[in-house]
Amino acid sequence: MTVCFVSRAQNAPPEKPKVTRILFLLDASGSMMAPWEGQPRWEVAKRLLAKIADSLNAYPNLELGLRVYGHQHANAEQNCEDSRLEVPFAPKNAAAIKARLKTLKAQGNTPITYSLEQSAKDFPLDKTSRNVLLLITDGVESCKGDPCAASLALQRKRVFLKPFVIGIGAEKDFGRSLECLGKYYNAAEVKTFQTVLNDVIAQTLAKTTVAINLTDEAGRPVESNVNMTFVNNVTGQPEYNYVHYRDAQGKADVLDIDALQSYDLVINTVPAVRQPNLVIKAGRANVLNFKTPQGTLVLQPATISPNPYGGAVQAVVRAAGSPTTGLALPFGTRQKMLAGNYEVEILTLPRSTQRVSVHQGQTTTVTYAVPGTLNITSDLKGFGSIYKLNDDESQTWIYNLPEASSKVNLAMQPGAYRLVFRTATSTGSKFTDVRNFTIRSAQTTSLSIFGR
Repeated sequence: MTVCFVSRAQNAPPEKPKVTRILFLLDASGSMMAPWEGQPRWEVAKRLLAKIADSLNAYPNLELGLRVYGHQHANAEQNCEDSRLEVPFAPKNAAAIKARLKTLKAQGNTPITYSLEQSAKDFPLDKTSRNVLLLITDGVESCKGDPCAASLALQRKRVFLKPFVIGIGAEKDFGRSLECLGKYYNAAEVKTFQTVLNDVIAQTLAKTTVAINLTDEAGRPVESNVNMTFVNNVTGQPEYNYVHYRDAQGKADVLDIDALQSYDLVINTVPAVRQPNLVIKAGRANVLNFKTPQGTLVLQPATISPNPYGGAVQAVVRAAGSPTTGLALPFGTRQKMLAGNYEVEILTLPRSTQRVSVHQGQTTTVTYAVPGTLNITSDLKGFGSIYKLNDDESQTWIYNLPEASSKVNLAMQPGAYRLVFRTATSTGSKFTDVRNFTIRSAQTTSLSIFGR
């Protein structure tokens, strides 16, 4: 029986338009009654919030909700659970929000952390929606909670996208303690508050597109057909995977990207190019350029039949000067590489390293010498090693013989070598047998060991 699993592609368009849900989290602590350009901050916030809700009432696929904190208990009570969802999410519910705002008063504490945690229950269990939280406050946490940790945890659980935070009427700079919650705006003046509020809503609802140009060293957008991953740098999870495309005119196509999240862009060339904290302007047609010049690295095996190495020889490719393995490839491979300098370690016997440069649009070929064969004809138990003889007459270990039998056939690179061997039955180090030998391409070198 054949079982087929059909899964929804990550970037597939939804079957119906996504619902955007905006939760207004409004500070109603006692400090909101402080005067602000001739009237209480509380009255200004309510008036402008009501105006915004009114302007959004006709939008399709949009639902609003209102949670308020600090409004049910006097400040003297220091109640750290004074937070309530006053208007649940619903479409076209501006009237309900405006009516509820009229009945509320600012008087209590500032339990921001508790309110954030409670907001997780406010959003419906709908994985396809865009959940947005907008915090409006004139002060910082007053209940010894950690709102930054709470916000991060909820973003990682995908309860909401990166929140907006508007600090209003601030006579002192308390924004630094709120920046970690999300995207922070300082609205010290009423006019600024109104502008910021409108801007936040515009960012939430406006369409954002991104076109990525992959350029050569001269800045020409000639590269393409490379996977690009937009990684949510809060959750660490990939939000979008695209294989880059250019049309017949050489133009990169346009992608719909949600600008309310923050991303690291990974362009999966070899090695990858990573742009942390990708700058995407909400509501704009963003065009971003990244240098990704590529050439081709060809690993050409030695031409000899039969191949003494048996299977394909492997190679390890690293960026020049880096101890980290970039990738491992068998000889016979063609691999597109980012232009640059590399070290190719060839896993022949002995290993060798070649330093190469890959250039835009060009092919760089790496090969190795045709190997020869070492044939040790003696079948002895013992302890032996093979060393490469260097030009300065020093020796470098390359191989240990099997202890059970010295009789081996080894494919080796051409060069001068030394065998050091002592049988298992010998009665002293002085009975060590030392022999120099030479390996030549496509030839067999036979060697006998004397047991003593």
